Amino acid sequence: MNPSVNELLHRLRRSFDGAKLLFTGFVLVLLASGVAAAQQQQPVLLLPGLLAVGALVALVEWRWLYYLLFLLLPFTQEIGLVGNMRIDLPSEPLMLALTACVGMALLLRNGQLPLREWTHPLVVIPGLMFLWTAVGITCSVDKVKSFKYLLAKTWYIMPFLIGTLLVIRRPSETWRFVAVYVAGACLSVFYVAVRHAANDFSFQTVNGAVHPFFRNHVIYSTMLALLVPFGWLGMQAARKGSARLAWQLGLGVLLFGLLTSYTRASLLSLPIAGLFYLIIRLRLTRTVLATATVTLALAVSYIASGDNYKAFAPNYERITFNGDNFGKHLTATYNLQDVSGMERIYRWVAAARMVAEKPLMGSGAATFYPEYKRYTLKSFRTFLSDNPEKSTAHNYFLLQLAEQGVPGFLLFVSLVFTALLRAESLYHRARQQPEVRRVVLAAALSFVIIVFHLTLNELVEVDRIGSIFFLCLALLVRAESWLAVSEAAANPT
Repeated sequence: MNPSVNELLHRLRRSFDGAKLLFTGFVLVLLASGVAAAQQQQPVLLLPGLLAVGALVALVEWRWLYYLLFLLLPFTQEIGLVGNMRIDLPSEPLMLALTACVGMALLLRNGQLPLREWTHPLVVIPGLMFLWTAVGITCSVDKVKSFKYLLAKTWYIMPFLIGTLLVIRRPSETWRFVAVYVAGACLSVFYVAVRHAANDFSFQTVNGAVHPFFRNHVIYSTMLALLVPFGWLGMQAARKGSARLAWQLGLGVLLFGLLTSYTRASLLSLPIAGLFYLIIRLRLTRTVLATATVTLALAVSYIASGDNYKAFAPNYERITFNGDNFGKHLTATYNLQDVSGMERIYRWVAAARMVAEKPLMGSGAATFYPEYKRYTLKSFRTFLSDNPEKSTAHNYFLLQLAEQGVPGFLLFVSLVFTALLRAESLYHRARQQPEVRRVVLAAALSFVIIVFHLTLNELVEVDRIGSIFFLCLALLVRAESWLAVSEAAANPT
């Protein structure tokens, strides 16, 4: 037989060894179960594939499941189960399977983390937040909801924080997961664009265009916005012309989707991220955070004193809803006449009154709705206040304060501040290692975009956004390890 043919067969045998074939087979079983469950509207049909994959993939190569999750994240669909229970398919089952895989890898020592990463503040603080949430269940107004929230946190922290530390061992591997997620996101943009184009890309129809994979255009646009820094830095990291062109095309599709989403916060988040880039270059993060903290504390003190907060009650003759005109929507926002902005104030006032009654423990995780309705003021009510979507405080910081008290709020603020300060430090330490610096910058800017959105929405528990929130933390932790190893090698004692 021709030697070249022998070599080709040998390579094929190596590529399709038993382990990889087994893994591929079980992934196909999972996908087939997912398709059957979606078509028949019977999520229980997903169970056989999920159990098979969850039990066996941990023994083979669970990292492939990690990339599969990011590819499918943009196409997650929420499906109702028995009673009021709901499940996101296929992301939530995959997250559960990954949680089991990560736990198995740690138990079997197939994956190990150095002590400096286990004791890193960006790992310790989420652990403390998890423990405080568990403590808060004892005082929760709805212990079942709080317990479900705690369970859900495990399949965010395990796969996206700990799992990322196990998967991404080198800076170049960062762009592999990013490429997978960007590819999936671009496909979702094409899907939305086709539906949106049928209505001339109107502002009024954008929410309908993103269904059924996105609950609303805010989640869609936030996913696109947080990927922009990764796309930009991935393009710079590309060495081949074809790879760079692919990144440029992907970045262009993300920006097109973002612009046609008509989401104010997401459009504004990009210049905010650009401003933070200048802040870390000039080493001003500590100063900016201190100034913002003092300014916010003074503003809250003034508003909370006496009846000053009542000055923000809406004027019903002036507030408007411009669902058919994005330009008028922006003008109403600037003039503080937009109904969605006024509805946020309605929720914030209720949240503040909740905090005043239970400052230490809060009402309990995941209990803001419908608990907040007992604390609302009629003078702040708008025609959106019936809240059929069962949304919460529209500010994640305030939500933490209302649900988990001052300790939970301080832990979350500490996590955000620590991440931003570490990002600045790592950016300058990586001056001689551009591949590490690009990872740090991408993670930091994406994290800033998410945090900016959190001032107006609650998105950490949304799979497309919460996954990257914890992944950015993991990248900063891993970048610090890369620098520590290289610095130790350059300065042996």
